[in-house]
Amino acid sequence: MWVITVHSKNNVKMFEFDTEGEAKRAFEKIQGYKILTEIVYFEPVMEPVMV
Repeated sequence: MWVITVHSKNNVKMFEFDTEGEAKRAFEKIQGYKILTEIVYFEPVMEPVMV
């Protein structure tokens, strides 16, 4: 997932995108101070513990 965060004088807006291409195209069109971030989900593998 990709997120664009846009900061303006009075507020903050966040836009979510499924692909990098979508996000980059939108990033070019959005005005203001903006940050493009890739969100990576990580789920550690739980191994059984012997007691």
